[in-house]
Amino acid sequence: MLDDHADGLDVAAPSLLPNWTIGHVLSHLARNADSMTRALAAAERGEVVDRYPGGVAGRDADIEAGAGRPPSEQLADVRGSDARLDAAFAGHTRWDGRYREPTGRVVPVEHLVFLRWREVEVHRHDLGLGHQPDDWPAEYARVELNELTMRWNARRPMGLTGLPPEALAAPERQRLAWLLGRTEIAGLDPAGVL
Repeated sequence: MLDDHADGLDVAAPSLLPNWTIGHVLSHLARNADSMTRALAAAERGEVVDRYPGGVAGRDADIEAGAGRPPSEQLADVRGSDARLDAAFAGHTRWDGRYREPTGRVVPVEHLVFLRWREVEVHRHDLGLGHQPDDWPAEYARVELNELTMRWNARRPMGLTGLPPEALAAPERQRLAWLLGRTEIAGLDPAGVL
């Protein structure tokens, strides 16, 4: 994911996310992978755990603590956490297990597969290193666009559902980036459905 940028990576440079550096995004990707590995391990034992120890505050503290590390440490952390998560997915047998999100909602562990795909695709863009919404895989964009369109509609008053005409006129990946809060569409502020 980051091999093309490993040389000369400036983790202190701003990312495309407000108030986050590239180091924050990398730290988040690593801690996100670890949180999923933790949830899978607990589900394998038949336990339901908080995905992030300490909830949102714990997650944010871990991201902040890791954001300023040197690039080599950041990249090693992302690669190591990815490898641990891949191994956890490959060996997982209790797909009926559940975990607790920071919101308190208990969710099936099977959702983690798509959630990780989302994290990687969206945050690759957020790094600001050239990965654009047009680079998102077609299958990811299709599934995510359907999901976020349904969320958009569910948050609107009855009878007023449906995306604005400006959004519907935009290419699908631009519409998805808009729903994710990553871009504007002429006449519309970013939706930020997530």
